[in-house]
Amino acid sequence: MAAISEFLNMGGHAGYIWPAYGIVAVVLVGLFIAGRRFQHASDDELAALNPRSRRKSEPVPETTPETTNET
Repeated sequence: MAAISEFLNMGGHAGYIWPAYGIVAVVLVGLFIAGRRFQHASDDELAALNPRSRRKSEPVPETTPETTNET
């Protein structure tokens, strides 16, 4: 138990180290959330600009080649 206590105390520097770890964790989570939001916004914008992306949700009418009247 003493080894764990010494580790958590960080040689007397725990007051500086643990808040630094907490700040890094908060920043990493914030960057992850911001990245996911940007990705979703970019996907939505790309879907609005790309007519092919609508094919997934809307049925595509089949096209038939035009027949030519050869006489």
